[in-house]
Amino acid sequence: MGSLFRSEEMALCQLFLQSEAAYACVSELGELGLVQFRDLNPDVNAFQRKFVNEVRRCDEMERKLRYLEKEIKKDGIPMLDTGESPEAPQPREMIDLEATFEKLENELREVNQNAEALKRNFLELTELKHILRKTQVFFDEQEGGANQTTESMTRALITDEARTAGASMGPVQLGFVAGVILRERLPPFERMLWRACRGNVFLRQAMIETPLEDPTNGDQVHKSVFIIFFQGDQLKTRVKKICEGFRATLYPCPEAPADRREMAMGVMTRIEDLNTVLGQTQDHRHRVLVAAAKNLKNWFVKVRKIKAIYHTLNLFNLDVTQKCLIAECWVPLLDFETIQLALRRGTERSGSSVPPILNRMQTFENPPTYNRTNKFTKAFQALIDAYGVASYREMNPAPYTIITFPFLFAVMFGDLGHGAIMALFGLWMIRKEKGLAAQKTDNEIWNIFFGGRYIIFLMGVFSMYTGLIYNDIFSKSLNIFGSHWQMSYNKSTVMENKYLQLSPKDDYEGTPYPFGMDPIWQVAGSNKIIFHNAYKMKISIIFGVIHMVFGVVMSWHNHTYFRNRISMIYEFIPQLVFLLLLFFYMVLLMFIKWIKFAATNPKPYSEACAPSILITFIDMVLFNKPKDPVKGCEVYMFWGQHFVQVLFVLLALCCIPIMLLAKPMLIMQARKLANEEVQPIAGASSDAETGGVSNGGPHGGGGPHEEEEEMSEIFIHQSIHTIEYVLGSVSHTASYLRLWALSLAHAQLAEVLWTMVLSIGLKQEGWFGGVILTCVFAFWAILTVGILVLMEGLSAFLHTLRLHWVEFQSKFYKGQGYAFQPFSFDAIIENGSAATEVE
Repeated sequence: MGSLFRSEEMALCQLFLQSEAAYACVSELGELGLVQFRDLNPDVNAFQRKFVNEVRRCDEMERKLRYLEKEIKKDGIPMLDTGESPEAPQPREMIDLEATFEKLENELREVNQNAEALKRNFLELTELKHILRKTQVFFDEQEGGANQTTESMTRALITDEARTAGASMGPVQLGFVAGVILRERLPPFERMLWRACRGNVFLRQAMIETPLEDPTNGDQVHKSVFIIFFQGDQLKTRVKKICEGFRATLYPCPEAPADRREMAMGVMTRIEDLNTVLGQTQDHRHRVLVAAAKNLKNWFVKVRKIKAIYHTLNLFNLDVTQKCLIAECWVPLLDFETIQLALRRGTERSGSSVPPILNRMQTFENPPTYNRTNKFTKAFQALIDAYGVASYREMNPAPYTIITFPFLFAVMFGDLGHGAIMALFGLWMIRKEKGLAAQKTDNEIWNIFFGGRYIIFLMGVFSMYTGLIYNDIFSKSLNIFGSHWQMSYNKSTVMENKYLQLSPKDDYEGTPYPFGMDPIWQVAGSNKIIFHNAYKMKISIIFGVIHMVFGVVMSWHNHTYFRNRISMIYEFIPQLVFLLLLFFYMVLLMFIKWIKFAATNPKPYSEACAPSILITFIDMVLFNKPKDPVKGCEVYMFWGQHFVQVLFVLLALCCIPIMLLAKPMLIMQARKLANEEVQPIAGASSDAETGGVSNGGPHGGGGPHEEEEEMSEIFIHQSIHTIEYVLGSVSHTASYLRLWALSLAHAQLAEVLWTMVLSIGLKQEGWFGGVILTCVFAFWAILTVGILVLMEGLSAFLHTLRLHWVEFQSKFYKGQGYAFQPFSFDAIIENGSAATEVE
């Protein structure tokens, strides 16, 4: 089979590179993305490796680029992204890149420091301007004749002794300080002044209406101007300490009006000059950032490629001459020539005359699993890998999951309307995938939806198909071909009588509906749910048994590929026979019942004579004969049914000891013959070495030689495997009934939503009814999308995932491998970082 159905064949190779050509060759391999290197220096400290200095230089360049990116995003400058990936620069270009980044960082830091100093100066001048304006009001009152207020304030601040002494010395002069404080600190600041100065200070404050910019972080802050009057140097010292504690900024404020006016004029002139300088500084900063934004994406790519190359080179070994680097790597066999061509290109680019050597090595290690994917199959492969990465060359369930996953989902979610919503959403993401992929986001939910866009689209399309089969669209039916049932009741009786039932014998015309279900079942009354219940339950079992049989057949391909004859003969055949004789026989009984029994048929094949499939299956397993039938009816569905059922059960029971004992006994016999130096029986020798399970394939890459497993452990393992399969066949068959249960639940929930929400708006009349219908429809649409599409869709998705992981894949899939992780620049850049941090 091709690589679509199995992982790629891998080979462990040894690579010899000349030191001068190693960088260019690894660069070419990184662009190719098909080589997984092994660490040949696991015991060497990361800081003691050969190219650790180059990695550190790359880290420093990345730090500078992140600083530039932060400043560019702060100014909201768009970064140019052409979508192209430049090649990794040559080692000599690192010096030029370092010089460029150093120059940009120093220039930007200098500009930022100058701008911060200018902004701080501008803030101080602005605060001083507000102080001169706000305090001028008080001084104008004092100079304009408001002496009574001033005298009362003065009397409040002067003690009795000072007042007596001042009477002989003239008027007392009050000192004052003015400043600016954050508005939220003003109330505790005022309380502290009052308590610390014991009420001997007078505070006046006024808010600054416009917010001011903090030069440190650029935040907008609200501040207030204050002026504090006091008497004496002692209070002056105390006031200044309190201002310092509350981080209030004090400014000089002249007492003379002429000095204040002169200072205000000087402040306004300096503010205008600062505005001019700040504008020029911001323009220069903007020009620097715009120039850097044009190349920032490419610079990031170049630095990360250089860093990834040197990190990879640290995995290599040096030969004794110190002129050759030796590497070991896993490569896909199909790409062997492509890798050699890439190495040749790298050698030519470096100008080396010594060609690289790529030798295939013999190994007993398990190779990594590499499944080629594209943008369509990638999401389905991710579902499989989430359960477990396939063992090397094991059958890959992903190609089959592309069909079975959306189909089983649609069986549970079958609704034409809901499926159309899901399909349109998936189609929109597919049509816009280039633009949406370029808009990288950290929203995990959106990334999950976008990554599974093809799954969503297929689930929607398949749901539309099953919705047509069920004839269900938003809980209503489509009458495309006209009903094939004739009823003698009038319309009101049909619509209002909840106990009305369809009679297949009297009302059915005899010709089936051309496609899907007849729309008459929408108004069939109480037997609508009975009919849907029986129909969906049976198709759930049919789909489930077919799915499990297919899984067992897949195990045959694994046994034949790995040449494991013991497992093929004594596991696969008994498992398939057990499943077919019991559960596939039950499926055949369903088809026989559908074909032979009908309401219009005479006895013994009328509807009244149809036996229960479940009771028949139980009697078959218990070897019970059917009970006495209704008069005129046959006991069995076909001639010789009892003999066939007894034979099938006996054969199925005989399969159990074969599955349980045959393989361990043959392994024990093969070991005994090997110990006696006698040629083992055919097919048993290769299995005896690994406990009967061969890990290798015909193309190499087997598991390592291990000590023989104890026979007791082999018997225990086989017992567990047999019991799990036998009991699991029963439980897994019952597990597929979730297809029936969720399908009925989804249909009933849609019907309830229509009946209890939308039908209320449809019953209203007149213009008021139109308004009500608009509101009700909006509410119904929100509930439909939120509950029936999103929540029910997620529930059906999880149940479908479980059916594939447990019921289907457990029949053949071990998932005990490890993923192939090649050295790829595309993966490194897509992840947003080089993923090559020094450990």
